[in-house]
Amino acid sequence: MNGSFKMKTAILHYSVPPVIGGVESVITAHANQFINNGLPLKIIAGRGETGALPKGVEFVRIPEMDTLHPGISAATTILNNGNIPENFDILTTRLVEKLRLELANIDNLIVHNVLTKHFNLPLTSAIFQLMDEGVIKHMLAWCHDLTWTSPNSRSKVFPSYPWNLLKTVQKNTIYIAISKKRQDEIIETFGLSRTAVPIIHNGVDSNTLLALSDEGSALINRLNLWSADLMLYMPVRVTEAKNIEFAMRVTASLLELKMNPKLVISGPPDPHDNTNMKYFNSLLSLRRDLKLENNVHFIYEAGPDPKIGYMISQQVVSELYRIADAMFMPSHREGFGMPILEAGLLGLPIISTEVPAVQDLQLTEALIFSKDITPSDLARKIFSWLNEKPEHRLRVEVRQNFTWKSLFDRKILPLLTEDSTL
Repeated sequence: MNGSFKMKTAILHYSVPPVIGGVESVITAHANQFINNGLPLKIIAGRGETGALPKGVEFVRIPEMDTLHPGISAATTILNNGNIPENFDILTTRLVEKLRLELANIDNLIVHNVLTKHFNLPLTSAIFQLMDEGVIKHMLAWCHDLTWTSPNSRSKVFPSYPWNLLKTVQKNTIYIAISKKRQDEIIETFGLSRTAVPIIHNGVDSNTLLALSDEGSALINRLNLWSADLMLYMPVRVTEAKNIEFAMRVTASLLELKMNPKLVISGPPDPHDNTNMKYFNSLLSLRRDLKLENNVHFIYEAGPDPKIGYMISQQVVSELYRIADAMFMPSHREGFGMPILEAGLLGLPIISTEVPAVQDLQLTEALIFSKDITPSDLARKIFSWLNEKPEHRLRVEVRQNFTWKSLFDRKILPLLTEDSTL
């Protein structure tokens, strides 16, 4: 997109937070992504509060957009019985006039449910008029539900105007389904082709779900860990006993299996120990030789300022545990092996040599390997072992494709336009 111009987007719905609802939560998630990407966003609704929305969002309240507005509620009761209220055009005109001012300089309008549900037909009619006038230039119609295909509300719509607006295709509009089922219903209702109706599922808020701090989230994003097919975590300091070079060669072998692996080493080297720093530098050289710069990450060099050694708190160490796919411990020797216990408490798969913790706990579910195994053989074992776990496959699928950030970057942004001539 043109860096000198920031497209302007508005989101429109009957209500937004603090009103509680599924659509309201989706709007909040979308709003967060706009703000995180530095994109201006206006939210227009009949009910809601600025303080309940992400900081930086402009909120505009138009009372007649609220389904519970007395005039709208009374009109809807009449419409649900197949009659058009005498003041329908007056309500529509009032909404047209108010919305025209708010949408005049908007490049993209994202409308949630208003084009497919019967809850405020004067608002639906107003949007159609503004589209015909050219005030609305480009619209995404987010179809969470459709009245025409709902067994609970199908009896409340009729073949003529204004009910037929809910099955009339608008120009310059992309109808978005939240599932394959909704896509089928949109195709049935509007007569659109399947290719014309993209599916954009709801997502998960990974930061909230995994209890990530701002520092942890920023670190994970810097290292692009969400994209990994497999994240192996070594919560250890950089010492020769940890056999990190072997872990790196395993990572290289996983890469050869057409995976996108990530190996993360959380602990630092000792900057005051020349022998230890020499070992650390040899690992950096090995990483270059194996072409693993995008796959092997030492947290020590992954801070906001790469020139300054970075050490993380136990809290962030724990956060990395929560996003990892397996705890990897290929140590030559250990007094015990505390990460085995930490991974066990978190239910994280364990891949380890037979350190004392493995022996003392008599682990049988972990992937325990001998010290003489080759990196390529272990890589194949890891690949097979984890892929036999359906929960691992689902975890990777969700991480890569169903976080709100991933959905916004891959599916929502490409549908927006900054071309105000559309």
